[in-house]
Amino acid sequence: MSTVSAQPRTVRIGSRKSQLALVQTYWVQEQLQKHFPDCTFEVHTMSTQGDKILDVALAKIGDKGLFTKELEVGMLNKGTDLAVHSLKDLPTNLPEGLILGCVTERENPADALVVHEKHKDKQLETLPAGSIIGTSSLRRLAQLRYHYPHLEFKDIRGNLNTRLAKLDEGGYDAIILAVAGLQRLGMADRIHQVIPAEISLHAVGQGALGIECRLGDNEILQILKPLEHLETAHRCYAERSFLRSLEGGCQVPIGVNSTIENDQLTLTGMVASLDGKLLVKDIVSGHRESAEQIGIELANKLRNQGAQDILDKIFAEIQRG
Repeated sequence: MSTVSAQPRTVRIGSRKSQLALVQTYWVQEQLQKHFPDCTFEVHTMSTQGDKILDVALAKIGDKGLFTKELEVGMLNKGTDLAVHSLKDLPTNLPEGLILGCVTERENPADALVVHEKHKDKQLETLPAGSIIGTSSLRRLAQLRYHYPHLEFKDIRGNLNTRLAKLDEGGYDAIILAVAGLQRLGMADRIHQVIPAEISLHAVGQGALGIECRLGDNEILQILKPLEHLETAHRCYAERSFLRSLEGGCQVPIGVNSTIENDQLTLTGMVASLDGKLLVKDIVSGHRESAEQIGIELANKLRNQGAQDILDKIFAEIQRG
């Protein structure tokens, strides 16, 4: 149990309305209530632009704050005190006046293969040529095209239940989802295969929750402290620094993997072309306290190997529609 101020207060938590977002936000609410029983924690839900536009591929909408902007406006207007995000959805450059106040302990950040019943005896590498794989992520698309050029890929949007229904109805042979999302929703039994990092590096921040709040709101920052997981935070700071240095939003084919052992942080990063024909990948290690610098160093390494040219072509392609 922690104490913040002599006066009990009401803390307003902003959340998206999707089932996964609410599961994550209610978990945060429950943890905070345990640590601060004298405070009241209220959940305020809102729909973001990314929740409303479901008939256009994410990459074509072109807004890096698709799933966060409305929540951020709520905090800046003082309608809410903090917002819970899947950290992978939170842009690496935050609006003036807001900060990433806390990073929670990470679930498995890997990608998962979920298959239609007719392919239950198959793995990603044994799916027949021409199998239709659903994903809305350019990162997954580019890496899987690189490794499995014989597979077909088709955009899929909607919340997790909607995507699973589209798969089960036969619109796809398989879909790719985050292991963490399936686990948090109690659907781990749908994970047919955890895709190894050698095949698909995960999204920056995937599997962790990022709690955003107002800069200088020391009372809220103090309230968030018990939920901070330092190892996850260091790993995610390195990943976010790498992404920020390459000026990539969440809708570009940039993948990462990070580990910490004996205070040594190792970051792997990848940039790929949309057709999967070009892929550059490298690794940088250093002390965990130098997480941001490790990310910058890795970005520079990949840039020297042609990553910037790949990204410039992708941005031009997306803008052309």
